[in-house]
Amino acid sequence: MTANPDHFILICSTCDGGAAVSAEIAAEVSSLPNGFAIRHVSCMAGCERPCTVGFQATDKAQYLFGSIQSDDDIAALLTFARQYHISADGWTKATDRPKALLHKTLARLPRIGEGVLQ
Repeated sequence: MTANPDHFILICSTCDGGAAVSAEIAAEVSSLPNGFAIRHVSCMAGCERPCTVGFQATDKAQYLFGSIQSDDDIAALLTFARQYHISADGWTKATDRPKALLHKTLARLPRIGEGVLQ
């Protein structure tokens, strides 16, 4: 992992399967671009769709994915991490994300300050 990360993969530590997903991602985190770290967080309110995994970075949109259960899901998350890293604002279209994540996207939140009505 990076000493001073600026991109984070959030893994729900209370979800069923969270420990297994965490171990699989941790085993592959060195293959990600520099700047990623894993954060274990308690409940991200995806309880109906465990295991939930999020992506977060300063000045970028944030994502939450659910029903992460298979090796294909983990591979898709790692591919998405690379896409997210190179995106200036974190914004990706559903059709540009790995197909395995198409129906697993629970939320995309805009970056802080984006779209604020005054």
